Amino acid sequence: MSDPAQPAESPVTSELDQLPDRDAEETAEWQASLDAVVRHAGPDRAVYLLRRVHEYAAAAGVPVPGLLSSDYVNTIPASAQPAYPGDIAMETRITALNRWNAAAMVTRASRLGLGGHISTYASAAWLYEVGFNHFFQGKDGAGSGDQLYIQGHASPGIYARVFLEGRLREDQLDGYRREAGGNGLPSYPHPRRLPWLWEFPTVSMGLGPLAAVYQARFNRYLHARGIKDTSGSRVWAFLGDGEVDEPESTAALALAAREGLDNLTFVINCNLQRLDGPVRSNHRIVQELESRFRGAGWNVVKSLWGEAWDPVLGQDADGSLVRRLGAVPDAQMQTYAARDAAYTREHFFTGDALSRIAAGLSDSRLTELFATSRGGHEPLKVHAAYRAAVEHRGQPTVILAQTVKGHTLGSDFESRNANHQMKKLTMAQFRAMRDTLELPIPDNALSGDLVPYWHPGEDSEEVRYLRDRRAALGGPAPARRVVAKSLKQPPSGPFETQRKGSGKQEVATTTALVRLVKDLMRDEETGPRWVPIIPDEARTFGMESLFPTAGIYAPEGQNYEPVDGDQLLHYREARDGQLIDEGITEAGSLAEFTAAATAYATHGEPMIPFYIFYAMFGFQRTGDQFWALADQLGRGFAVGATAGRTTMTGEGLQHGDGHSHLLASTNPAAVSYDPAFAFEISVIVKEGLRRMYGDQPEDVFYYLTVYNEPKRQPAMPDDPSVEEGILRGMYLFRPAASPDAGPRIQLLASGTAIHWALEAQEQLASEWGVQADVWSVTSWTELRRDALDADWARLDGEERVPYVTTALSGAQGPVLAVSDWMRQVPDQISQWVEQDYSSLGTDGFGLSDTREAVRRHFRVDAESIVVAALAQLARSGAISAETVARARARHDGRA
Repeated sequence: MSDPAQPAESPVTSELDQLPDRDAEETAEWQASLDAVVRHAGPDRAVYLLRRVHEYAAAAGVPVPGLLSSDYVNTIPASAQPAYPGDIAMETRITALNRWNAAAMVTRASRLGLGGHISTYASAAWLYEVGFNHFFQGKDGAGSGDQLYIQGHASPGIYARVFLEGRLREDQLDGYRREAGGNGLPSYPHPRRLPWLWEFPTVSMGLGPLAAVYQARFNRYLHARGIKDTSGSRVWAFLGDGEVDEPESTAALALAAREGLDNLTFVINCNLQRLDGPVRSNHRIVQELESRFRGAGWNVVKSLWGEAWDPVLGQDADGSLVRRLGAVPDAQMQTYAARDAAYTREHFFTGDALSRIAAGLSDSRLTELFATSRGGHEPLKVHAAYRAAVEHRGQPTVILAQTVKGHTLGSDFESRNANHQMKKLTMAQFRAMRDTLELPIPDNALSGDLVPYWHPGEDSEEVRYLRDRRAALGGPAPARRVVAKSLKQPPSGPFETQRKGSGKQEVATTTALVRLVKDLMRDEETGPRWVPIIPDEARTFGMESLFPTAGIYAPEGQNYEPVDGDQLLHYREARDGQLIDEGITEAGSLAEFTAAATAYATHGEPMIPFYIFYAMFGFQRTGDQFWALADQLGRGFAVGATAGRTTMTGEGLQHGDGHSHLLASTNPAAVSYDPAFAFEISVIVKEGLRRMYGDQPEDVFYYLTVYNEPKRQPAMPDDPSVEEGILRGMYLFRPAASPDAGPRIQLLASGTAIHWALEAQEQLASEWGVQADVWSVTSWTELRRDALDADWARLDGEERVPYVTTALSGAQGPVLAVSDWMRQVPDQISQWVEQDYSSLGTDGFGLSDTREAVRRHFRVDAESIVVAALAQLARSGAISAETVARARARHDGRA
């Protein structure tokens, strides 16, 4: 039998075998040395030596690959911790007050059945407090301050701190989760609900980390383009270890590392628990996250164990304790935190070396080690990790801070699987918590049924200290501020060009919109404010002409010779590039869009993001992010290009968008339009710029769908009412040629469907003697919202007629609506149309074929509109059923 300590006879092959060994004898000597260490000191000693050599080589500048994991101990040893800059005793009292008031607020709300979360903040209190007292920059200075992405379930603790600062009153704390009256506190960070406090919505798990990466990246973009000095801003993203399972949480890690975003810090609260139980029951989430982030190119700082562990680890002469810590699965670690010292002695400290260590520890010390002494609970450890993060250069940093979920809430909460669902404490539990936190709350204050809030007084040492620290760091945080700064409206030239039409040239509405934006970008004053964002489809949308002119943003510039460098429309990257070509990531693109869309508040610099994407991959793929955009009060233009279910010839099922307007209609901040012509786009964009960037900016964003089907673009009709109709949702584009010559019908169409309706109008008149008025519906959704507002007004006693009702008032004949969308889209307005109403649409899955064949398949082409119109007229008795039958026969029974 071979000796396992001896090297294998045939060494494992690797990529090094492809390189010549210039000194085989020297190589053999190194291998022999390793063999000797293994034989005489064991494999653990060999691993230790190899790692120390690896670290030394890296420090000496030798380009060795980085290790993906380290031991299950703190990255920063006690001997390397910097001096703490604050008064720990004072900050401990402040943290205790915040813990108390957060728990009291949620418990009081729970008496009304409103719920709330207690345990998350209890575990993370020091992670926030150290930041607020020593790191998070406010907005009172010359820059923009830091951007804080607060973990959603920790919001009660932030409210408690803001209360201590004096920015919230007791009655406002009692408004937690009671928003219907307009004065309550939202459950989580919701800027739309509490716009003076919250900057970023984060409780849709996974979106906060993704948004934070792109916020840090956009900060660099603003700086590189000379719009705002953001060099003093840092983005802090707080998230839970369970949250990292959401794919969006880690979707942009490589981007952050690739662009060297050392202005970004993730703080992951590793309390080892998700909502129902352990994050990794049989494994170790901290080690998994370390490997994932290191592999992506991040700097990783682990803060796992508190001060009580420092002397214990110092006794670990042979590494047995470190190896044991690294071998215990998370679920078992939670059990140790919840059990007594006898259990820990029996099950953790196994073997001679560990037993000797445990023998020198009292039961109380053993309980402290596992139940409370975690790195995320101690200011010295947290401060050391934060200091390492802000001083690190060239990489983003993630801090993995280990905590106990429910810390200081008592044994019924701490490390319990169900603590996420535990919404309140009993009065007995509050008394125990008071004693644990050493708060000066008398027993008589806890004798009733309602737990009190506790504030030490406006002139107390605690409040003065807290305010002084925030003043030194640039003012309160979190805080959202909007500095009034409207943009000058661009010159009329680009808009007038679009209103003139395209003459004999056929132009797709996608092309028309892109041309308009490119012209607007040339304006010296507002042009630099445009932020074109594309998920790797610039050439599809005809935007490649921006490559050499605007340039593609790249923080390193262009360190290569582009293959098309000799061509007019060559690929040009630049440090100050204006165009952002994100690659194939709609989620990343929308995160970037959100950062740009809210720069007016985050940085006091209004920007005009123009995010253009395949319509199918907009609201369907990133709908949750559009909700976050609305919550964050974002402004800009989101454009669903190559829209509709029948215009994408050859692309098939997954590329046929027949429903994005339905999805967009559910978002109250989305102002949605489906324009048919270039002049309509011109009117809509101009109004959008006024509404979002004018003297009284509105917190909305525009969603436009445009098509890739080239058509002649008509000039804008010379009628003042047309512009109002475009903006409100519909107008009469082409009335019947001979309105008194036969039966009448009203054809309503949006987007590319206007061309089918116009063709049907001619066929109805020439072949069937039916006169049709053709209406261009620019927005079914805006028509519906106006009608809903009218209904609401009537509930308040105000009589108001919806615009769609007024527009069609007196129109003769029934109404037939048609679009390249599902019938639910035009059916949004049916109840407010007085005439008989019917619709055609593209319900079902998309398919590949010619446009003509697909439109016949969905029964929305001109001939199908003709048959549907005749059938509708026949139902009303205006024409005979035989006429309808002849029409069907003429189209071979397929319509």
